Amino acid sequence: MTSSRRSILKGAAATAALAGLPVHGLMAQQSGPLMRPVPSSGELIPAVGLGTWITFNVGEDPVLRDECAAVMEAFFKAGGRVIDSSPMYGSAQSVVGYGLEKLGRPKTLFSADKVWISDGAEGRAQVNRSRRLWNVPRFELMQVHNLLSWEAHLETLQAMKAAKEIRYVGITTSEGRRHDLFERVMATQPLDFVQISYNPLDREVEQRILPLARERGIGVIVNRPFRQGALTRRLEREKLPGWAAEVGAETWAQLILKFILAHPAVTVAIPATTKPHHARENMQAASAPLPDEKFRERIAAHIRDI
Repeated sequence: MTSSRRSILKGAAATAALAGLPVHGLMAQQSGPLMRPVPSSGELIPAVGLGTWITFNVGEDPVLRDECAAVMEAFFKAGGRVIDSSPMYGSAQSVVGYGLEKLGRPKTLFSADKVWISDGAEGRAQVNRSRRLWNVPRFELMQVHNLLSWEAHLETLQAMKAAKEIRYVGITTSEGRRHDLFERVMATQPLDFVQISYNPLDREVEQRILPLARERGIGVIVNRPFRQGALTRRLEREKLPGWAAEVGAETWAQLILKFILAHPAVTVAIPATTKPHHARENMQAASAPLPDEKFRERIAAHIRDI
């Protein structure tokens, strides 16, 4: 083993220790994706999930719905579990439901959705409509989307959690919106998860939100890891640096995901895709070794300079 690769492996182990992960599991997991604990329960979930924003909003087109189901099939076969959607995502929820039905309703599914309605009194009804679209008995995680009517919805979701109608409660934001309010909610409300945007170019959450999540024992879901595809499209014209192989990254997407997953506060990243081979590629990024902090800065600086 080269000295540089040895240092990367040590960095991966250090990251695991900071995140409360078993080091031997991080170093030895070759047959499946890296697993991360949900801080509030200790339940292990794969570190890469599947987002559905835009990519699954395909309406009733039978060909496109089958293509989405093929993405889901590749995702599950690669060890994926967490699928995230929202009523805001057009037809995405019903397309997820179609895919789950076609695939025989995989028992490993970790279903994550959102409540997104201005009338707080209608939150429970919307959650139930979403559940029927997915055709699942209950959601694992229900989140208040972009803090819309968050006070009323959090009250509803906490009551649903107490009644075992959902398992986890969270809040979301994207593209750096309303971070001040987001922090205040994180600091004062009992949350299992927060969902934020984070990648090598969008790093504002490193200053306060990610440290607060660790302090409060809140899981972190990362959306828009590729800036809705804009970042990977920009990078695909550039040659992947040779040193990316030191962390096992064979593509730009994998290098970006490894940068994200190496942060000790991150529980799972949820890239979206329309391609089954990209779903497999993304899942393969959830593997050792992960970069240490110095290597993460190298990744960010290289991407920033392109």
